[in-house]
Amino acid sequence: MGATTGTLRGVLAARVFLCFALGYLLSYGLRSINAVIAPALMDEMALSNADMGLLSSAYFVAFGSLQLPLGIWLDKYGPRRTESALLIIAAIGAVVFATSESLAGLWIGRALIGIGVSACLMAAFTAYRQWFAPEQQSQLASWMLVAGTAGALTATVPVTLALPLIGWRGIFWVVAVLLLLVSAAIFLSLRGVERRFAQAASGASAAKAGDGGYGRIFGSAYFRRMAPLGMFNQGIFVALQTLWAGPWMTTVLGKTQQQASEILFMLNLLLMTGYLALGWAAPRLVARGVDAHRLIAFGISGMVLAQVAMLLNQSEHAWLLWLMLAMCVPVTTLVQSHLALSFPAALAGRANSAYNLMLFVGAFATQWGFGVVVDALKTSGLSAVDAFRATLAIAVAVQAASLAYFVTSRAKAHD
Repeated sequence: MGATTGTLRGVLAARVFLCFALGYLLSYGLRSINAVIAPALMDEMALSNADMGLLSSAYFVAFGSLQLPLGIWLDKYGPRRTESALLIIAAIGAVVFATSESLAGLWIGRALIGIGVSACLMAAFTAYRQWFAPEQQSQLASWMLVAGTAGALTATVPVTLALPLIGWRGIFWVVAVLLLLVSAAIFLSLRGVERRFAQAASGASAAKAGDGGYGRIFGSAYFRRMAPLGMFNQGIFVALQTLWAGPWMTTVLGKTQQQASEILFMLNLLLMTGYLALGWAAPRLVARGVDAHRLIAFGISGMVLAQVAMLLNQSEHAWLLWLMLAMCVPVTTLVQSHLALSFPAALAGRANSAYNLMLFVGAFATQWGFGVVVDALKTSGLSAVDAFRATLAIAVAVQAASLAYFVTSRAKAHD
């Protein structure tokens, strides 16, 4: 591990966390908001379902394409300047979206938003890696995902209530202002913190010429051990959470749209509670010498088993299995925090961005691929219910293989 890890505590630590958490809350809310505003947007702009799919892809394509350069910027310019600058681009994107009169304009606005919020989680993890003690990393990662889940919840009921009052355009004007405020807070209020660790950071920078960059990260046996968990296990869950859980509820379980929304709200609420619990428990488990790899294997095994049970259970209470899945998911935060600690702090931005790219690829491929497979199976003669079940079975098999690789691999953090 690098020697440049800091030890922020108290009010200053809280300020750092709050600034980055607000940015990630807005980021996650913007990721989820299309599902809520879609009916109003499609009605006003005369958009088809295919148009909405294209529009939703803009965020993910822009977001994902920036991950590798983002890692370099974070390590070169620091998380404060990188995120505050990108959030201004997100604010511009929100304005473009709010004022657009065509699908092309909406797509450009959505893409700019994706670019602008691409650093919200990775900048936070980079700052935490450099400014906080190693034993705080898992706790901070869990709390950031609490903020993200809160953003997903904010994009549901509050946005639904605001729509009749100010419309979807008004909502994006409000978002633009909030993005600028968070950008200013990060840039101005964290300057002193950045200076405090400037000497250590400059020492790390002096060694960057020989740090190996992304070649060192992707060439690491330990990275190759952990990355599939992000791409397949965590990435597939993100795709289910943000898109396919709703259609599963209505198609496979026969729930109404209202019932599905209520179940998803409970899922996200339980997920947020799980992140909070892990944030409290993580440093205590580390202090007691609990092996992180065993904890990761246990939690991800629970995720796989919950999904296997979904395939086998057709009762009216089968929706409870989604809540069981949500209870296991928070352990995935340990994967990224543990992986980041295995590289020097000077590589924190690139290490986190490389892992996040794996997660993004898995989530994006599943969001698109799940629908492709379902449609193909329906065309071949399966019912919609059987097509959904068969597609999830393929996803579960991939996750089980990823877990097996992780468990059987002997690669260690400092290999």
